[in-house]
Amino acid sequence: MRGNRDLTLTAAGAAVSEFGNALSLLVLVFWATPISSLLVAAILIAELLPLVLGAPVAGVLVDRLPNRRLLIVALLFQGVAIAAIAPLMGQPVFVVALVLLSGCGRAVAQPCISALVPHIAGEEEATRGYAWLSTGRSLGSMAGVTGGALLAGLFGHPAALLIDGGTFLAYAVLLAFVRTERRPSGEHSSRPSALAGIRHVRRDPVLFAAIIGLAFCVGAVVVINVADPAFVRYVLHGDEFVLGAMQACWMTGILVGNRLAARLETVSGVAHAIAVAAITTGIGVLIPATFPFVVAAGTGWVIGGISNGVHNVALNAIVRLRTPEEIRGRAFAAVGSMVIGANLVGTAAAGGLLLVIGPQAVFALGGAGALLSGVACLVFVHRALKNEESPACAELSSS
Repeated sequence: MRGNRDLTLTAAGAAVSEFGNALSLLVLVFWATPISSLLVAAILIAELLPLVLGAPVAGVLVDRLPNRRLLIVALLFQGVAIAAIAPLMGQPVFVVALVLLSGCGRAVAQPCISALVPHIAGEEEATRGYAWLSTGRSLGSMAGVTGGALLAGLFGHPAALLIDGGTFLAYAVLLAFVRTERRPSGEHSSRPSALAGIRHVRRDPVLFAAIIGLAFCVGAVVVINVADPAFVRYVLHGDEFVLGAMQACWMTGILVGNRLAARLETVSGVAHAIAVAAITTGIGVLIPATFPFVVAAGTGWVIGGISNGVHNVALNAIVRLRTPEEIRGRAFAAVGSMVIGANLVGTAAAGGLLLVIGPQAVFALGGAGALLSGVACLVFVHRALKNEESPACAELSSS
């Protein structure tokens, strides 16, 4: 079937691209760690900031232009920006600026692929399609943090960044063979405003409760992204290969989480999965914070990865289930900006936290915050679903 063929090509392209992403991020973070924790935070912020500030524009583009073609252009833009870092690694300011430019391409690519998947896999199989896409990304990331670390050690950091640039080109080439296209219909003047996605999320109690809960979880747990290198280097007394192994444990967990989430079919199941996965994320991060040993850390990373995998699929699934097709690009962009905005705040806070407390304490704060966010999310999601099912709510909705 064409859908299966196109889905395979798309997932394979995502795997190749994520291999490069994981490789370059590992290189840049490890390169920046001895210089300053603030530089680590700056690199991560530069990657994420365009996804927050550019969400309205990205959503408009996704809901107005053919998505497959738009995705190809965004990928090529990212590849050029990343490859340009290679000769400039001695200049931190230029490195951060080019990471920012790459983030602009990602700001368009992320909602674009999310809106395209239901057309590739079909509406009824869209959750399975998101699971395949997330699996491809996870496999690519796993290869990037394991084999990628070896490549970086053998050929050097600039070569690793050139390889990453090439992976975006490879993804774009694979997409050229995908036949499915999402062509937004209707006249531009008749379409909703750039803020329609944000308004839609705000007006849907179930969607809003799930996304806000996930955003708080991400904002809390993301501090470990900045603390990871210092935790491995100074607490576990490891090197970049230990860091790669720990991240591989997380990616392995994501593979399991992807398959679990692929079975979710109902709004209630997806929304509750988001809340429960936030709770288990907190547990996974608290394990290495409490037991700072390699085996315990690996176990915690697997648990956190499973939760991450569930979130990756469930986030796309709940937006699709609760959003009309014609504004999905804007809805995906809006949700992405909310979750990544929380990611951005947590990342910025982590850079400052590491200046005053150790990485182990940062892990403890992040795990506790994610756990509490998950409990609160579970309460509000359950309440929103209950209100939606109540006769009074149904009567109000029909009036």
